[in-house]
Amino acid sequence: MKKTALLFLVLACLPSIAAAEVSGAVVNRTTGEPQAGATVTLYKFGQGGMEPVASAKTDAAGAFSIAQDVAAGGQGPSMVRVEIDNVTYNHMMPPGTPTTGIAFDVYNASKRQPAEVKVSRHMILFQPGGGEMKVNETFLVNNTGKITWFDPAAGTLPFYLPASAAGKVEISAIAPNGMSVPVPYARTARADTYATKFEIKPGETRIDMIYAVPYTEGAAYAGRVATKDENTYLIAPRGVTLEAQGLQDLGPEPRTGTHIYGLSTASYSVKLTGTAVFDAPADDSSAQQESGPQIEQIMPRIYSRASLILGLALGILALGFALLYRAQGNR
Repeated sequence: MKKTALLFLVLACLPSIAAAEVSGAVVNRTTGEPQAGATVTLYKFGQGGMEPVASAKTDAAGAFSIAQDVAAGGQGPSMVRVEIDNVTYNHMMPPGTPTTGIAFDVYNASKRQPAEVKVSRHMILFQPGGGEMKVNETFLVNNTGKITWFDPAAGTLPFYLPASAAGKVEISAIAPNGMSVPVPYARTARADTYATKFEIKPGETRIDMIYAVPYTEGAAYAGRVATKDENTYLIAPRGVTLEAQGLQDLGPEPRTGTHIYGLSTASYSVKLTGTAVFDAPADDSSAQQESGPQIEQIMPRIYSRASLILGLALGILALGFALLYRAQGNR
């Protein structure tokens, strides 16, 4: 009798153990109103990547609720996704994070570039060596408005790709609060100009690309900028000397030793000699202790541009310790 009662008690508790709720509300920040009738889909990480589990429609107040089966893997990493105007918005839920009360912001999309979308920084890093040159470009795109820019047919961010690259380039992007994902691209009507097929959401989007071109040391290499950048920088890694006319020499970046030049025109021609030198990054604690004094020592002799160098340090550190080592590994 006692065993039967215990079994009944366990069975009675199973629904509360095996079921959990994913809930929240979707708000359209373009209109400032709840997004009614949107489909919210719950995804789980499976053997084949992200796999859909269940979906629900938002009500008139933008609210949604999805029951998930904890026994079937509900305790693992998961994600909810909403699609508006062919643009998806994701909310990651690592294990242990709340699955209820999710505030989901979405935006209407436009095929035309909003005036609030600007390339705040464009960094072009040259890595010559072994008869070819790797070119790494990083775009930091700021969207200060409330509309997502996305044209699935014509693309969004234009970029120059020299004919010698034979149309081959690897592109990845990180949307605001997102993860790095591969990005498709397509040729435009303009010669040697392509466009990324990636949405530019409100906030800051980072787009990285890498391509290779044949190169002879000391020969002139010409390029151009297809975007209207607020700031464009040409960068030579340590061990490489860059020569060009009309550039503003901003000096070396303290952490990586890369040399930074400001570009104020839409085209350039550079000559590079030497081979890039890459050091293994120091551990975080020592690097943080050294970065302050190094920046303070170098600022006075680089035209006293403190804010520029500090800002560049943040961008180049990411470029130097992520892009550079990734590019080196692809050789």
